[in-house]
Amino acid sequence: MASLDRVKVLVLGDSGVGKSSLVHLLCHNQVLGNPSWTVGCSVDVRVHDYKEGTPEEKAYYIELWDVGGSVGSASSVKSTRAVFYNSVNGIILVHDLTNKKSSQNLHRWSLEALNKDSSPTGVIVSNGDYDREQFAENPIPLLLIGTKYDQIPENKRNDVLARTAFLSEDFNAEEINLDCTNPRYFAAGSSNAVKLSRFFDKVIEKRYFIRDPCQATAFTDKKRFNFKSLHYD
Repeated sequence: MASLDRVKVLVLGDSGVGKSSLVHLLCHNQVLGNPSWTVGCSVDVRVHDYKEGTPEEKAYYIELWDVGGSVGSASSVKSTRAVFYNSVNGIILVHDLTNKKSSQNLHRWSLEALNKDSSPTGVIVSNGDYDREQFAENPIPLLLIGTKYDQIPENKRNDVLARTAFLSEDFNAEEINLDCTNPRYFAAGSSNAVKLSRFFDKVIEKRYFIRDPCQATAFTDKKRFNFKSLHYD
């Protein structure tokens, strides 16, 4: 295969939420038989057809960087993780739908990654708030993925999905909820597959085609990105 252009996408979230299983599913369309804890960072690659079915269609490598560790790690561990946050083109935020704390920690993961990025992001953070207008100057596309959907009790499913909808709105990102042990959640033509393709297209456009940040559509709808508005009652 000829050499392809590539983009770098971080996969962030608490330990145990299923990041490695998700990455394996995305890259190999197979269930990961024996998932283990990720030490440092594991990188896998997926081939994505940008603007598939159009005259502009082109194949790209999507590098998925599965970053291990806990958001509450010691500063030395966070400092070590910082090397993985350079030159990022997109971020997939992963949380366990049965673990509310993993959802609450996503904003801390995003803050850590964005503030450690060596390239200027224009992000100003104060008391857990993003200045959305400044972040829009150099937006990084986000995708929110909730795992272990199959483990949510039927009588709690509506409440959990309502919380994830608020979370998705506050991140201004599309959301996908799934079971990483079932490949059908990314079946061709499914809504999840369409959302994933749209996210990768946006990452590629930001990296290779959008020269004027003002043309970017991410994070421009609201003036403030205030994580305090998350609903977890």
